[in-house]
Amino acid sequence: MICPPGDPRIVTLAERPDLEDALDEHNGSAWPTFMLQDPVADELWHHLHAEFAGWQLMLLDADDEILAAANCAPLAWDGTDDGLPDGWDDQFRRTVDQHAAGIPPDTLGALQIVVAPERRGDRLAGRMVTEMRGRARAAGLRALIACVRPTHKHRYPLAPIDRYARWTRPDGEPFDPWIRLHARLGARIVRGAARSMTIAGSVAEWEGWTGMAFPDSGGYVVPLATNPITIDREADRGVYLDANVWMVHDLR
Repeated sequence: MICPPGDPRIVTLAERPDLEDALDEHNGSAWPTFMLQDPVADELWHHLHAEFAGWQLMLLDADDEILAAANCAPLAWDGTDDGLPDGWDDQFRRTVDQHAAGIPPDTLGALQIVVAPERRGDRLAGRMVTEMRGRARAAGLRALIACVRPTHKHRYPLAPIDRYARWTRPDGEPFDPWIRLHARLGARIVRGAARSMTIAGSVAEWEGWTGMAFPDSGGYVVPLATNPITIDREADRGVYLDANVWMVHDLR
């Protein structure tokens, strides 16, 4: 579809490589500091800008400002629930490893959608999910899979992710806004991914990332974390397991 002049338009990083730095800045600004310490993302992110630039989507205004962005990349999946990756980290690693091995993809894997703060509430996230679905279908892929990070899970860090994923509102729709959006667009909930992403660091690093003190070993509730952080003072180590929910958009 051709957008009228001045309307927001979607381009890929392959089409606009000059926006690479702007895209990284846009994406990084959305997350708390501790979420930017995932070693898998640190190791593999450059592949999105290289091999998968055509799957990095940006919604631009008339001044080329990024209103929303979607990162995704194709991979092979056997189509079974049991065959889904363990979580976000495993999905990303499978994608890169399969591409290097020359394995043909049949599925699009969503990695994240980030909407500019001033445009949240404008339904741009739904537009980006719809765009991913459409591009995956046009490429002949069987499904869009997403290891969704629930918007409100950080408010309930003690709730097991499998239970949280199934919570509903009085109208029967999913309780979590991000899960609900995917469901409205045709996705089904598969299961929780309790160890979707693993972030570890020293106690000092965790104190710097969170602005909190951890005087003793044990679990700590940290703002915007989906699970408590586990601190071991004797080992000088803190570990966080980000909890996500697997959802599948069947495109066949």
